[in-house]
Amino acid sequence: MTDTSSTGKLWGVGLGPGDSELVTVKAARVIGAADVIAYHCARHGNSIARSVAAPYLRDGQVEERLMYPVTTEGTDHPGGYAGALQDFYADSAERLAAHLRAGRDVALLAEGDPLFFSSYMHMHKRLVDEFDAEIIPGVTSVSATSAAVGIPLVEGDETLTVVPGTLPATELTARFRAADAIAVLKLGRTFVRVRDALQAAGRADEAWYVERASTSVQRVLPLTEVNPQDVPYFSMVVVPGPRNNPHRQVVGSVSGEVVIVGLGPGADDLTTPAVQAELARATDLVGYKTYLARVTPRPGQRVHASDNRVEAERAEFALDLATRGARVAVVSSGDPGVFAMAAAVAEVAAEPRWHDVPIRVAPGVTAASAVAAAVGAPLGHDFAVISLSDRLKPWDVIADRIRHAVAADLVVAIYNPGSAARGWQVGALKDILLESASADRVLVLGRDVGGPEERLTTTTVGALDPEIVDMRTLLIVGSSATTAVRRRAGDLVYTPRHHSG
Repeated sequence: MTDTSSTGKLWGVGLGPGDSELVTVKAARVIGAADVIAYHCARHGNSIARSVAAPYLRDGQVEERLMYPVTTEGTDHPGGYAGALQDFYADSAERLAAHLRAGRDVALLAEGDPLFFSSYMHMHKRLVDEFDAEIIPGVTSVSATSAAVGIPLVEGDETLTVVPGTLPATELTARFRAADAIAVLKLGRTFVRVRDALQAAGRADEAWYVERASTSVQRVLPLTEVNPQDVPYFSMVVVPGPRNNPHRQVVGSVSGEVVIVGLGPGADDLTTPAVQAELARATDLVGYKTYLARVTPRPGQRVHASDNRVEAERAEFALDLATRGARVAVVSSGDPGVFAMAAAVAEVAAEPRWHDVPIRVAPGVTAASAVAAAVGAPLGHDFAVISLSDRLKPWDVIADRIRHAVAADLVVAIYNPGSAARGWQVGALKDILLESASADRVLVLGRDVGGPEERLTTTTVGALDPEIVDMRTLLIVGSSATTAVRRRAGDLVYTPRHHSG
């Protein structure tokens, strides 16, 4: 451990969003007592941080102005923009270290909070191992912006997503769709990208623009009224959460709709952001009780659980709720369009009495895709997807389709292979496969993939034990080209993208 008894102390001083009266009492005291006042600035030399701290400075203090070599312009540095900044941070840290080694206390000023998108953190990481360092938190721009808008940002179980506007447009859109409340920093040149992403996510009308929050030149406007040419870097966009967002409340009460969503195969991280967003927006959740158990309803949402064998009634119930103004999410596992509720809802919604109800489908990761990914790429070439359940179609039709798929040398993904009431069908499937495929044909069994009871088995058709297959298992029957490879780094199953014909 480094002896810091004879060296100065580094203070990371959070100044808040811009109003000098929002500087904390402790920050003001430390600023007045420090030997050295350091602050970052652009090449024009002016520093917002210094102007905020000005009322607390005293005569005789040493000022270290850390001037960025670049901000948004280009550079001829051999390492590019990133290389120029790394050299700048290293040089700046050494300048501060010289004062600290001489026993002088250094207050490094930071707008907002020192560890919240601040330049201070680059100095902290370089100096904290050698010197005593203490951080004084500050009021963040998010808090100041929320106060300027005057609408509660989050309440109860709502979550806040803080996003830098520098992210790619597709990433912004995905995060905006999935979020309750949103705060977007680093605008300026990124404003148009942020605005367009909010529009693509259907959130633009809920958003507020705040410029230079807490200062005498603060501006607050609805996002849709902002001129992009007038947006400075020190501005933010906030979208209040659904509970208090006046636009969200109006939208939810005007007209209903039905959105059929797929939760994916089991793991929460395989539920898409788009589906998460639809679940968050819904007033009502409708579905099979086992699937609804995977969803944590937010306060105020109504949950309507039912048995798995009443799909048409469930669809009609959801449509009826929508006619009364509800925003209904019909919940499926996997993908709602693959042996799930999308077809059931569409079939009922085709009736004339439901023609005015909007219907949308939010896709999910299918069980076949999840099992295939867990073992490699067995679906790498043409494949068929067949349900073994004979509840909605005759067994003769199922058997005939399996025979034709195998005869066409397709990989076959088998859904719904067995249940307590259908224990014989997996054995019948094995007999059918052995009629026209070799016993050493690759076979993959995936049970509860992504869930707590996940089990993956790579075997062959001949070695298949029907007794270990249940309703939560998906089978992938390989084609003649599907290969299973034992590897030290992990086994792989794949079907080549080429075929000999």
